[in-house]
Amino acid sequence: MAKEIERKFLVSSGNWRDDADAGTDLRQAYVVTMEDRSVRVRILAGERAKLTVKIGKSALVRDEFEYDLPLADALDLLSQAVGLVIEKTRYRVPVGDFLWEIDVYRGELSGLVVAEVEMASVDDDPAPPSWIGREVTGDRRYSNQFLALDGIPRA
Repeated sequence: MAKEIERKFLVSSGNWRDDADAGTDLRQAYVVTMEDRSVRVRILAGERAKLTVKIGKSALVRDEFEYDLPLADALDLLSQAVGLVIEKTRYRVPVGDFLWEIDVYRGELSGLVVAEVEMASVDDDPAPPSWIGREVTGDRRYSNQFLALDGIPRA
């Protein structure tokens, strides 16, 4: 069983762009959403797709299962989304020993920019780069699941 261990932050400036890759366009939707679990379909660069199951109440550590999915199936599931179909570009920025992922949202979530850093252990303590703002790891309103259902959090 795979574990996802990550912290999430708002982004306070665009200084990360100097060190970022070219980015990957993502479309994702939730087909099942509950308080402690979700099933998500994601299309990457319009070319390949993944189905992901996440289980757990912790904001820091959850069980994660991810599988390749035929693109045609993913498109069908996207059309059956619960809430918004999320559109964003994900950029990767290496900082020290960690890889930061910056999500720049489009569509109804336009204006939101969030950074995530995945860790190998809950004991890891990556130093936040200068462009990192407030940590929102424990704030479920910034999870993609809640963004799909409720939109951008209001203050």
